[in-house]
Amino acid sequence: MVDLSVNFAGIKSPNPFWLASAPPTDKAYNVERAFRAGWGGAVWKTLGEDPPIVNTASRYGAISYKGLRVAGFNNIELITDRPLQVNLDEIKAVKARWPDRALVVSLMVPCTEDSWKNILRQVEATNCDGVELNFGCPHGMSERGMGAAVGQVPEYVEMVTRWCKQHTRMPVIVKLTPNVTSILGPARAAVKGGADAVSLINTVNSIVSINLDAMAPEPMVDGKGTHGGYCGPAVKPMALFMASEIARDPECKNIPVSAIGGIETWRDAAEFVAVGAGTVQVCTAAMHYGFKIVDDMIDGMERWMEQARYDRVADYRGRAVKNITDWQYLNLNFKTIAAIDQDMCIKCGLCHVVCEDTSHQAVASLRNNGRRYEVIEAECVGCNLCMHVCPVEGCITMKRVDTGAKPLNWTQHPNNPMRKEAAE
Repeated sequence: MVDLSVNFAGIKSPNPFWLASAPPTDKAYNVERAFRAGWGGAVWKTLGEDPPIVNTASRYGAISYKGLRVAGFNNIELITDRPLQVNLDEIKAVKARWPDRALVVSLMVPCTEDSWKNILRQVEATNCDGVELNFGCPHGMSERGMGAAVGQVPEYVEMVTRWCKQHTRMPVIVKLTPNVTSILGPARAAVKGGADAVSLINTVNSIVSINLDAMAPEPMVDGKGTHGGYCGPAVKPMALFMASEIARDPECKNIPVSAIGGIETWRDAAEFVAVGAGTVQVCTAAMHYGFKIVDDMIDGMERWMEQARYDRVADYRGRAVKNITDWQYLNLNFKTIAAIDQDMCIKCGLCHVVCEDTSHQAVASLRNNGRRYEVIEAECVGCNLCMHVCPVEGCITMKRVDTGAKPLNWTQHPNNPMRKEAAE
C-alpha cells in the first residue's frame, strides 16, 4: 500500500486532503464529522475579533451548466458569526480528540500589530497545528480594510506576516487572493515576511447571474445584490496556473503550497500535487456532495499511485513543473494533425461545422453512400478544436507528424524582431 501521509510545513496529517476554511469548518460538529469521514485535516472557518460578524440570510449563488449543477459557486458570506471564545473552546476540544489530524485556524483581524498579537495568543492556547492568514476574502471584509484589501498590497502582506511570525511559535500559512494582476507579488511578499507556507487560491471576484425579473444580482438580499467570491470546478484552471507560477518562481519555489480551487476528485488533487502542492483544500465539492467524497479521493489516489509506482505523495510532488514554460520556448516545429476513427464516428458532423465556420476548413464533408467526414491533412494546423467538440470520447485524436525539422522556439526564430535587433 502507498503512504498518503504528509508533513506540510511541520504539520502532519494522514493524507493530503484538507477541508478549506469555509462553512463546512464553521463548528466542531462539522469538523468532527469530516474527520470521522476520513479527511486528513481542516482549516477552521476564519475567526475575527468580537463582537461577532453579522451575515446576510441569502448568501450563495451558483452556475449550472448543461445539466451539471454547481459548476461554479458564489458566496457573499463573511467570516464566522459565532463568538470568538465559543470557537476557541471547540477548536481546543476537537484537537484533543483528534490529535492525528491537521487542524489549522484561519484568522482575519484589523491591520494593526496588537490585533494580530492578541488573537494569535488566544489561538495558540488551543494547541492547534498552525494558522492561516486570510488575505483573500474579496467581499464584505475587504471594505473594512481586511481580507483582499491586505492581500492585494504586497507591502501589507509582508508586514502582517512578519508580525505574526514574531508573535507565535505556530506555522504561519498565508492565504493569497487571486484578485491581482500577478500572484507572484503577494507570494514573494509572504516569503519575505517569513511565511512557513502559502495557500491559494481564495475566491475570485464575481457576479454569477442577474435576476431579470428583479433586475438584481443573485444571490439577492431584499431586492439588491453585490459581488461575491467565485469558486468550484470553474476556477480550477486559474488555481492551477497560479500554483504553478509560484512553483516556477526562483523566489518562491521552496515555499510549501496548499492548493485550493475547484478540487473535486483525486485526479484534481493529483494535478495540483504535480505542480508543487503539498496538501489540497476542498470546499465547494464537500458542500455539493457531502464529506464522504473523501473516500473516493483517497481510494483513487492510492490506486493511481500504485499503478504509477509512487510510494509517497512527495514522490511526484512538483514533477510537472519542469514541463511548464513560457510560450516563447515552445517548439514551433512540432506538428500534429487530427485523425478521425471512422468506426467510432456517429456522423454528427460537428467537427466539420466548427472547422468550416471557425477554424481552417480542414474537415471535409463527403456524401457518397452516406455521410463521411475526413481530415484534409494539408489544411490541418493541429489546433485540437475538432477533438474537443467531438461528442464521442476518443473518436478524434491528434497524431504527431515527424517533419524532420529540429526544434525551434520563438527566441530562435528568424521572424522574431528582438532576435534581429540582437544580431544587428
